[in-house]
Amino acid sequence: MRVTDRITNETELVQTFLAPLTAGVPGAFDLQDDAALISPEPGTDLVITTDPIIAGVHFFADGRADDIAWKALAVNISDLAAKGAEPLAYTLALAFPEPPQRVWMANFADGLQLAQQAFGCHLIGGDTDHTAGPLSVGVTAIGTVPRGTMVPRRGARAGDHVFVTGTLGDSALGLTLHRDPARFASALTEGDKSFLIGRYLRPCPRVAMAAILRAYASAALDVSDGLVKDLTRLAGGLGIMFPASAVPLSPQARAALDADPAQIAAILSGGDDYEILFSVAPGHLQAFRKAVSRSAVGTTELGVLDDNAEGVRILDARGAAVDLKQPGYDHFSPP
Repeated sequence: MRVTDRITNETELVQTFLAPLTAGVPGAFDLQDDAALISPEPGTDLVITTDPIIAGVHFFADGRADDIAWKALAVNISDLAAKGAEPLAYTLALAFPEPPQRVWMANFADGLQLAQQAFGCHLIGGDTDHTAGPLSVGVTAIGTVPRGTMVPRRGARAGDHVFVTGTLGDSALGLTLHRDPARFASALTEGDKSFLIGRYLRPCPRVAMAAILRAYASAALDVSDGLVKDLTRLAGGLGIMFPASAVPLSPQARAALDADPAQIAAILSGGDDYEILFSVAPGHLQAFRKAVSRSAVGTTELGVLDDNAEGVRILDARGAAVDLKQPGYDHFSPP
């Protein structure tokens, strides 16, 4: 591709590729103002979160532009869903090491458009910049909840039951396969590998759980840094113990684990699952189970929070605690 196929100025980048993503939102002003305007509905609170992704840290620099865009929005919408919030809008800050190719930018905008449609929100503003470092995609997502109903991270009590949506470990295994396609060669079909890699490239935030969480959850967060680390955050000073067999796995992850039992560490601490981990008080269990049975999102009960237990203990088949070198991902710790 010729150098002339690169975008030559900010105005072209914003107005040609990003402004169309604001269609139908008057307060975005077609990205021609210095700020956006949101008028929340009466009786609602705004919930705001930001979670940037950076090439070489959260995605591969040579990855598909539409996958990068999807993930950038999805990881933020996942945080909103865990708070019980309905997605409303988002801002976008792009920092490029060099002007992007027009075709790359078109594919990036296509990925955002698909993600917006899937999650129910629109772009309303942001900024573009040049950086000496790698490509950085910063999203700030805004959602709404009925006033006073946001689900906190630290609200669980002893006796609360802990649940998680979906399946865990798919993304960590997908990352392994993305780096080494020959892994699990005898255990997984090409379709199995594509499923796991897809879970890493395009996480699926559980937006459909928002109303159920608002009604019944005492605490919630999404599993972004690994089950053990995020469960420790949810539990606060409480403890919880359950068998590793209670952790929900997809058939593909089960096949990979059967082929290599050491992958239990990646499943429990690898992160990037973007499932929702939450607690429900005993008095709400019956109503919660009835509500979630009507939902398209599967949930699994892991255990009960205990004020007489210490920390998070996940037991192997022999009843011993699974030994993890580190409980989850940390930007400032060695891998």
